[in-house]
Amino acid sequence: MSTPIPAPASSQALLFADLGPRKVVVDFSGGTLSSDGGSLFLRQIDAGLGLTRTLAGCFGDQRDQRFVDHSLPELLRQRIYGLALGYEDLNDHAQLRHDPLLATACDKTDPLGLDRFNPQDRGTPLAAPSTLNRLELSNNKATRCHKLPHAPAQIAACLLTLGLRRVPKYAKEVVIDLDNMGHLLHGLQEGRHYNDYYGDYCYLPLYIVVGDVVIWAQLRTSDKGGADGVVPALEQVVAAIRRRCPRARIVVRGDSGFSVDAVMAWCETQPGVYYCLGLAKNSVLIEKLQPALVRARERHCLSGAPSVREFAEFEYQTQQSWGRARRVVGKAEVMTAGDNPRFIVTNLPAKAFKGDPDRQRFTAARLYEEFYCARGEMENVLKQQTLDLEADKLSTHFLASNQLRLWLACFAYLLIERLRAFGCHETELARATAGNIRLKLLKVAARVTVSVRRVYIQLSSAYPRPDLFRLCHARLMQLAAADG
Repeated sequence: MSTPIPAPASSQALLFADLGPRKVVVDFSGGTLSSDGGSLFLRQIDAGLGLTRTLAGCFGDQRDQRFVDHSLPELLRQRIYGLALGYEDLNDHAQLRHDPLLATACDKTDPLGLDRFNPQDRGTPLAAPSTLNRLELSNNKATRCHKLPHAPAQIAACLLTLGLRRVPKYAKEVVIDLDNMGHLLHGLQEGRHYNDYYGDYCYLPLYIVVGDVVIWAQLRTSDKGGADGVVPALEQVVAAIRRRCPRARIVVRGDSGFSVDAVMAWCETQPGVYYCLGLAKNSVLIEKLQPALVRARERHCLSGAPSVREFAEFEYQTQQSWGRARRVVGKAEVMTAGDNPRFIVTNLPAKAFKGDPDRQRFTAARLYEEFYCARGEMENVLKQQTLDLEADKLSTHFLASNQLRLWLACFAYLLIERLRAFGCHETELARATAGNIRLKLLKVAARVTVSVRRVYIQLSSAYPRPDLFRLCHARLMQLAAADG
């Protein structure tokens, strides 16, 4: 026999404009309904990755277990799945805690919350915002009120390890993209500084991405340089890649903020590690590029094309900051609006490595246009982090808790990316953003009925993509069987 969920207290009817002779009446007495029928996909992927189970091992739990209703893995699932489903604010969980479908996704064996320890909590299977807040605001230390401290180094290693699972073990080349992002602050957060580039108070996190996956997200204060802390991060990332792909060539790619001697010199000392970095223009570089610029201007005048490009390469060394001369590729672009010179610095050879089928891929023009410019894909990944998963919503006071929030958003993206890669390949959502996957695959109206023997979830008959939903389910079941 099923057990009904009590209707919300505010069930007063709402009247909308008439539909012909009929009244349009709305109330909140529908019962066990959820807008997140696709959240079970997150549960399935999480189980396969062991994400929240592994992540829970990065936390301490000093609570008296006799009075605990929500285990660490359950709290982490509730928070991470909530972010993936678009609920970035802890206040959202004041209502979400009643959702039996989300409770099912979070592995709550009592999805109706009827067996809660405190009588006033019965009927609410999930944690309240205050409990989730205690999870996030520990500031790495256990106190009387915050008994769930976390180990930052372990969480960073967890993200790195899980993210690299998307890299084939026998990959010949792994490209890691570096980028900084300014996450604006709207309060008096710890480590708050004004950054002249962004023209506001912000944090300046360092992101490292492989393919479509964020493998490193380090929150930094914005009074640091763009390359601050990059070498220690690369040491850990490269070591992890070596453990997974011992024979892979590793190429570090980033904009001009990373073309500092410390980063390049470190790469040059590591066997099989290369770099391709943007380089800020100056008068010396532009002078070296002049012959190519002259050719481009001539072609532009003759062709009448909107833009013309020529490429050149040469050895270059700064007067003081670089310890040696390095290969620089210059793009001499002439447009209707004027000259647009750009530069990159690299230790990649002009002719690709022995055994590569395409030996010309690192010549000047192709290195810039095909290899370096491909880093734009990383920008799309980071846009999804901020626009779709609110990774930049770092509103707690402590730097440590804001770092934790950033990691949780990265783990949420990891689940969605795996759903896209394994469930949605060769479908209309194969290249969809996290926001589109959420809208079209996770946000499905569902009715939930809980009985002694089963949890029965009925999806909306009007859902427009039932075949895609079934296909994703079948693929994830196959993946689980293969992993098992």
